[in-house]
Amino acid sequence: MNIKLCVFDCDGTLVDSQDSIVRSMQAAFRACGLMLPEPRDIRRVVGLPLATAALVLAPEGTDAGMAENLAEAYRDSFSALRRSGQIDDPLFPGVHDVVDALDAAGWLLGIATGKGRRGLDQTLDRHGLKGRFITLQTADSAPGKPAPGMLLNAMADAGADPGNTVMIGDTTFDVEMSNNAGVLAIGVAWGYHEAEELTAAGARRVIPGFEALVPSLDELMEAST
Repeated sequence: MNIKLCVFDCDGTLVDSQDSIVRSMQAAFRACGLMLPEPRDIRRVVGLPLATAALVLAPEGTDAGMAENLAEAYRDSFSALRRSGQIDDPLFPGVHDVVDALDAAGWLLGIATGKGRRGLDQTLDRHGLKGRFITLQTADSAPGKPAPGMLLNAMADAGADPGNTVMIGDTTFDVEMSNNAGVLAIGVAWGYHEAEELTAAGARRVIPGFEALVPSLDELMEAST
C-alpha cells in the first residue's frame, strides 16, 4: 500500500497570521533603529528563515550581523505579543473540515513551516489541531525554505516517497521547496503571493478554497499513476 502524505505550510495557508507578523517585524526594525518596512513587503517574505527575511527587508548594505539582531528582536516582539494576549491568528475557513476529509481518505498529514517549533505547537493547540499531523517540520529542525530539508524529513517520518507526497502552500518559497524535494505542489489563492506567481513557480494547481483540495489531490494522484 502506498503511503500518501499531504504537507501544509502554516502562515498564510492554515493560519492568517499577517497581523502578528507585521507588528512583530516592524517592532524589530524600530528596536534596531531602522526604517520600518511596509506591511505588503513583510507579507512577501513570510515563509523565509527569519534572518533571511530581515535581510531582504533591510536597507541595502545591511550585514548578516544586523539581520541576526533583527531576527532576535522579532522573536522578542512576537513573544511579548503572545504573553500579552494580543495574538489571534485565526484559521482560514475550512481547515478543520479538510483535515477531517484528508484523514478519512487515508492521507497522512504534516506541516513544514518557517515558524519555530514552540510557536507552531502553540498555534496547533490553540486551534484544536494538536495531534492531527504526524510530522511537524520547523525552522528549528532543518534549513529554511526553499531548501528541501523539511520536506525530506517529513517524508522520512511518514515513510512516504516523493511520488505520493504533495505540498500545500501560499508562497513561491513553498513551491520552490517542493520542486527541490521532487514533490508536487498545490498553491492556495488566499495567502501572501499571487496565484499567477505560484503557477509560474511550478504549482500544479492553485485552489480557491480548501473545499477544492481533496478533488485536486485525487486528480493529481490519478494522473501520476
